[in-house]
Amino acid sequence: MTRKLLEVKDLHVSFMTYAGEVQAVRGVDLHVNAGETLAIVGESGCGKSVTVQAIMRLLPEPPAVIKKGSICFDGDELAGKSDKEMENYRGNAFSMIFQDSMTALNPTMKVGKQLVEAIKAHQKISSEAAKQSALQLLDKVGLPNPKLTYRTFPHTLSGGMRQRIMIAMALSCNPGVLFADEPTTALDVTMQAQILDLMANIKQERQNSIVLITHDLGVVAKMADRVAVMYAGQIIEEGDKEEIYYNPKHPYTWGLLGSMPNLIQERKGMLMSIAGSPPDLFSPPVGCAFAPRCDYGMKICVKQPPSNQHLTIGHKIRCWLYHEQSPRKIKPPVGRNKSRQDEEGGTT
Repeated sequence: MTRKLLEVKDLHVSFMTYAGEVQAVRGVDLHVNAGETLAIVGESGCGKSVTVQAIMRLLPEPPAVIKKGSICFDGDELAGKSDKEMENYRGNAFSMIFQDSMTALNPTMKVGKQLVEAIKAHQKISSEAAKQSALQLLDKVGLPNPKLTYRTFPHTLSGGMRQRIMIAMALSCNPGVLFADEPTTALDVTMQAQILDLMANIKQERQNSIVLITHDLGVVAKMADRVAVMYAGQIIEEGDKEEIYYNPKHPYTWGLLGSMPNLIQERKGMLMSIAGSPPDLFSPPVGCAFAPRCDYGMKICVKQPPSNQHLTIGHKIRCWLYHEQSPRKIKPPVGRNKSRQDEEGGTT
């Protein structure tokens, strides 16, 4: 039986601002199994990064408030722990590769000093032992001259090298779960591929879990085992990668996948787009948050929020279209209901 290393239930996170309460995360349920990669996808502002930072308890409280929910890591409940107690989990239980390596690294400190500081914060070892560990990590992440990089300031390095340093820092205490927040942002295509291959190799070697936060569905296809689609602070569809890519059910997921160019498909045509804008989370809709932008909406969609439904084992959706009493029988837009065999030229 697969072990759930991290489990989040009914998580609600708000920001109390001068203009009112921003309900950034609204009832998120997710779990991460030991040794798997979970990708959380969705457009900017949907709550991906806030969810992960709430799990690690990195959000400043106030203005952030965890209003409700459970965050359980390997049997330990984290939601009620103090910042001092969380120090035992950050770095050791989970670490994060932050989105912008230039702002995450201190430009006034050499790379080696920052790595040693992170290592000694979580391990009771001497400075010399921490230095040797830092050099080994720099070598592990593929930097060509670890000793030179150790003595270098971050601003003199390329974006790809800084990203590798961030990965080395995140791995310094061998965490059980590695959170990667847009790890390939602002990198060229070649460097993106190298960073993703590095993360995949590290996962295989260390058998840790990865939570990948991204809006790049190409990265998801390469890295993920399971996918959680997020919209307006909620997980609206979740399933393994094959289910989400080849049998998506939510209209929002259709829109995300339909906006990707299909290099295999012979027919040329317009890419799909999702009309409208995400809802204002100062005052979220009463019903389904996606209803104003949905081409398949019904009256109940704007009156009452849909609950999670299990379509198959592991494939969940939050949509009224799949309720047993729904009168609508719908099919995905053309090109979104193809199987892997169809795209590879076989038969189903």
